[in-house]
Amino acid sequence: MTAPLLDAEPQPIRSVSYGGGVQSTALLVLAAQRKIDFPLFVFANVGNDSERAATLRYVDEYAKPYAAKHGIELVEVHRVMQRTGEKRTLWQDLTQPGLRSLRIPVRMSNGAPGNRSCTAIYKIKQVGREMKRRGATAENPATIGIGISVDEIHRANNRTVEPHERIVYPLLDLGLRRTDCARIIRKAGLPVPPKSSCFFCPFHRPETWHDMRRTEPEEFEKACHLEDLLNERRDELGKDHVYLTRFGRPLREAIPDGIDLLPIFDEADGACDSGWCMT
Repeated sequence: MTAPLLDAEPQPIRSVSYGGGVQSTALLVLAAQRKIDFPLFVFANVGNDSERAATLRYVDEYAKPYAAKHGIELVEVHRVMQRTGEKRTLWQDLTQPGLRSLRIPVRMSNGAPGNRSCTAIYKIKQVGREMKRRGATAENPATIGIGISVDEIHRANNRTVEPHERIVYPLLDLGLRRTDCARIIRKAGLPVPPKSSCFFCPFHRPETWHDMRRTEPEEFEKACHLEDLLNERRDELGKDHVYLTRFGRPLREAIPDGIDLLPIFDEADGACDSGWCMT
């Protein structure tokens, strides 16, 4: 009589947190070429009304078809309210009536960034929930690849809010810089994606805001509207104004129209330090 088969041990999950930018798209190409072992990519979409439109177009028009062609699973996840099952976006959170606390790192009156929870709520937790849904546990954690390149090594850290995950940095292991990532993408026949982020992110460098005002005026104006709305709410609460740049004045004034060149600021001034965003 044939002995019954024992349940096989679950295979550890290996996934990349895909942001739709240069570094994580390079990881997608490297995975397609089987140079790194990551069969799963998870795009945590903070909201179609919050992510930069160019990033969403790139994910839909290039990344998803490329992944499917090469046998890689690229899934998109959203924050979903447990009680109602409805998707919730970061923009909806920031513009809701009666808002008292802010989830993005707005600049305070002294130019310093405030506290933020957007990355944890809309990126880290959503990827973590997908890993848990797929069977990751503290005893058998999922390996999550983050797209930080050598020139941004200061952004790498081992912090995570999810006990069933282990963070790794494949681009650092391969010694690749952002320019190398762009070259890898082009060589694969793909266009290089724009830098990914929420269009209203206070970590944008001044050059990014300037380019947005010039090439994506609708997104720039929407970011200005958000800043105005937040300060109207803060006036009602008797609190100081906050800003989307470190210059201590409204975005429309801080980034004037018609200027071709702005000073270059330190990279640390314009990047989320977790690596879950802007990759």
